[in-house]
Amino acid sequence: MIRKPRSIQSIYLYLVLGNTLAASFIWGINTIFLLDAGLSNFQAFLANAFFTFGMVIFEIPTGIIADTFGRRMSYLLGAITLAASTVLYLLMWQVRGPFWGWAVSSVLIGLGFTFFSGALEAWLVDALKATNFKGNLDGVFAKGQIAGGVAMLTGSFLGGVIAQFTNLGVPYILRAAILLLNFTVAFFLMKDLGFTPQKSKKPLKEMKSIFSNSLRYGLKNPPVKWLMLAAPFAGGVGIYVFYALQPYLLQLYGNEKAYSIAGLVAAIAALAQIAGGFSASGFRKFFKRRTSAIFFGTLVTTFSLISVSLTHNIWIALILIFIWGLMFAALSPIRQAYINGIIPSKQRATVLSFDSLMSSSGGIVIQPALGKAADIWSYSTSYLFAAFIQAVVLPFIFLTRREKAKADFINLKEKNNV
Repeated sequence: MIRKPRSIQSIYLYLVLGNTLAASFIWGINTIFLLDAGLSNFQAFLANAFFTFGMVIFEIPTGIIADTFGRRMSYLLGAITLAASTVLYLLMWQVRGPFWGWAVSSVLIGLGFTFFSGALEAWLVDALKATNFKGNLDGVFAKGQIAGGVAMLTGSFLGGVIAQFTNLGVPYILRAAILLLNFTVAFFLMKDLGFTPQKSKKPLKEMKSIFSNSLRYGLKNPPVKWLMLAAPFAGGVGIYVFYALQPYLLQLYGNEKAYSIAGLVAAIAALAQIAGGFSASGFRKFFKRRTSAIFFGTLVTTFSLISVSLTHNIWIALILIFIWGLMFAALSPIRQAYINGIIPSKQRATVLSFDSLMSSSGGIVIQPALGKAADIWSYSTSYLFAAFIQAVVLPFIFLTRREKAKADFINLKEKNNV
């Protein structure tokens, strides 16, 4: 059995790489894919809202599965579910199916992602603790950001190019194939360390207990609560901004069939993620507290979105989006380290899933609302609205800072943060 911290990190980074590569094959073209199937902007983002709705309703149940039956089991279920639902999504495009079909397939894709969210991160943290890891969690999560960024850069650009030279459906086939490969790797290499799956004869009672404790350490825990309450605004804006970039920048470019440009857009976002992962450790050195770093980064992303809404030049827009993505990526490991430094191991996967649920819930309302704004006015107007919604996050970060949690204070000499 693998019991070295370096081996655990290698498995984690490979799975992040595979997950992101599979997902990113369609990130550069997904909105175009939906519009090509005959959906309006409102319907396209409403379909995405059903995806986030699926994540919301399944986040807690799948998080409880991870905390009850094992993080490995949850990951395997996620890989196979996401592969199958991706194939269904492709079928809807081929037959130009009715909107209710898009809604159902989107919800199932959301289910697939919820098996991943929380489980892989919880597996990593507990396995590192069990193998006497002597490093810093911020750095490990930053490596994950870099690996994800490399995969996103590769997959999103290739997805756009492949779609342009074949058709919009081929990237979805590649996505399903890579997910099946990841399933095989996780089946043989991913073992639960530092965590023992519950073997209760009353699983429903056990799951209820885990859920109750998760609320106690999550939404009822003030140092975590305020960041969770901010998550719907940040999450809803983030997913809209990314997917609206595809048609918006093609519009600025002047050729709405240039799918490779849409892939390039996602690739630039990936470069920002890679740069953000590399800069996370250096970025946090400018601050004594993690909440200070998160506040500053949120302020920068807000002004970036305002600037995007005001420009009519695609190259300036790309630079601004790079800055937005850079800040988003640099802040993510810092936020992850803060939350993981507070929640206990037994409820870790469920609390992290609940945090993901809160982030996804904002997309249910914000995505179709901003999509409707794009239909009525323009994409640039919708980005201005998105910036105002992003600004709502700032007071919640201030409230988090007031709690003065131990995990908020950055100790640069810290050796074991698990």
